[in-house]
Amino acid sequence: MPTVPGRRAYDHRLRDLVCEGRDPGLFHHIGVPRSTAASWLRRGPRPVISAEVLAMDQQELQAEVLALQRRVRLLLAVIRLAFLLVRLSGFCLDSQRVPDGNTKRSILAALAHAQKAIPLGVALRVLRLSPSRYHAWNNLAQDCPRDDRASCPRTKPSQLTGKEICEMRDMVVSPDYRHMTIRGLALHAQRIGKVFAAAATWARVARERGWLRPRRRLYPPKPKQGIRASSPNEYWHIDVTVIRLLDGTRTYLHAVIDNLSRRILAGSSSCVSNQRRRARFWSRQRRTCRRAASRQPSWPTRGSRT
Repeated sequence: MPTVPGRRAYDHRLRDLVCEGRDPGLFHHIGVPRSTAASWLRRGPRPVISAEVLAMDQQELQAEVLALQRRVRLLLAVIRLAFLLVRLSGFCLDSQRVPDGNTKRSILAALAHAQKAIPLGVALRVLRLSPSRYHAWNNLAQDCPRDDRASCPRTKPSQLTGKEICEMRDMVVSPDYRHMTIRGLALHAQRIGKVFAAAATWARVARERGWLRPRRRLYPPKPKQGIRASSPNEYWHIDVTVIRLLDGTRTYLHAVIDNLSRRILAGSSSCVSNQRRRARFWSRQRRTCRRAASRQPSWPTRGSRT
C-alpha cells in the first residue's frame, strides 16, 4: 500500500518574512515550495503566542538582566535585615496568640501567595508557624469566623467553653466541696445549672490541668501525750491482761494502776472477764485503795529512789 507523506511544518518567522517581502520564492533554496509561500501571502501572517523575551534584541535582554539583578540584591538586603530583626526580637507565632480573624486571613493569603515561589514548609519556617496551627486555621469553614472563641458550634458542639472550665476548676479546688467525689461534683454542677458534663470529662480535665483536691484533716491532730497526773491518787487506770495457760484455758488478770507512780495498787484474777465483773472489781478495789492511801503518808514520784 502506498504511504501517505506527512504534512510539513515551517517556522512562523519564515511566514512572517515572506509576508513582509511579498516574494514567494524567498526561501525556495531551503525547500519551501512556491505554492506554500503563495498561500502564506494569500492568507496573511498567523497570530503566534510566544515569550516576550524572544522578541527582544541582545541589548534589551542585557538591560533586563541588569535591572533584575539590582532588584534581587535589593530584596536580599531587605530579607537579611528582616531575618535579623525577627531573630533579635525573638518573635515566634508558635508562642503568640493571634485572636483577630482578619490577621489570620492575611497570614493565610500571604502563605498562599508565597506557595507559588517556595514550598509551604519553607514559608511556615520563615514565619515560625507550626503546620498544625496553619492547618487548623485553614480547615475552618468559610462561613465560620476565624476569631478566637471558646468553641465553635458548627465544628464541636460538645466542646467545653472557657467559662465552664473556670467553673469546674473553682469547684474541684474549693474546700467547700472537698467531701464530694468527682461524680458528685459533676451531678451537683448539673443540678445547679453551672456545668453540664460527664464525670469522666471532669476527671480528664482535672488530670490534664493538674488540679489537686484539698486533702486537709477534718479533725484536729490527736495529742501524742496521754493524761498526766500531778499528785498521787489523782488518776487511776484499770488494766486487763489475758494469760493463756498450757491446757488452753485463759485467765484474766485485772490490775489498778496509779497514773503518777505507775504502781499496781490492787489486782485479781478470774477465768471470766466481762463488763459487769470489771465494774464490780473496780468499785471494790477503789474503796480498798482509798483506805490504804489514807494510811500511807506519801507516794514516791516517778524516778525517785526507794
